Amino acid sequence: MKIVFIGDIVGSPGREAVERYLPRLKRKYEPNVIIANGENAASGRGITKRIFDDLLRSGVDVVTMGNHTWDQKEIFDFIDETDYLIRPANFSEEAPGKGMTTIEKNGVPITVINLHGRTFLPPHEDPFAAATQLVEEAKEISPIVFVDFHAEATSEKIAMGWHLNGLASVVVGTHTHVQTADNRILPDGTAYMTDVGMTGPYDEILGMKKEDVIYRFKTNLPTRFQVPKKGRAQLNGVYIEVDDQTGKATHIERIMINEDHPFEM
Repeated sequence: MKIVFIGDIVGSPGREAVERYLPRLKRKYEPNVIIANGENAASGRGITKRIFDDLLRSGVDVVTMGNHTWDQKEIFDFIDETDYLIRPANFSEEAPGKGMTTIEKNGVPITVINLHGRTFLPPHEDPFAAATQLVEEAKEISPIVFVDFHAEATSEKIAMGWHLNGLASVVVGTHTHVQTADNRILPDGTAYMTDVGMTGPYDEILGMKKEDVIYRFKTNLPTRFQVPKKGRAQLNGVYIEVDDQTGKATHIERIMINEDHPFEM
């Protein structure tokens, strides 16, 4: 199973980067499954039905979310109507939507799980307990289990990787918008990477206008962060290969496309 995962899509620059580069990624990697984190896709805050539908039309199979899941209120109108949009599984049991979904590609089921960290983020249920339970359930129906752990602290994400070593096929982190260079296969066959990075503005700060962020740091005054409409864009992601029979990862490589690292076939 060949998997491409696209890191946090931020605003219209991120969506345009997906539109521009995803066809090229398909030609290069010939992925069976494409997963993307879309929690920042609508102007940096949440996702709309139109944007979600556009991502599916572009070839994305499953969209994961994170701490901005509920920022666009219209998500309440459609999240329960699709199997291809999931929010963190350790949100409240009363929250709409679900945190795990299973799709089938070439006759092989693959389960995607979304989890939310608790360190330096709003508190939710224990992601480690949720991970253990959901991965056990997933392994009953699917040899391949992919986990997007949306968390702030690198230590919490690394801990999740080792917690699921040999249980999940893939554990990758999202949320911090800065790609890490620690992609590896853990000893028991789990592909791991602390943060996949973001897909969006390249010359800004975490996808937001740099002037606004710098002003906030300098003054400590309330400042509204905005995604710029124009400018150079980047796409960050990861490519993984997993054995269909064992569910063990056999290959993982970073995807980094920007003005300093142009796309190469």
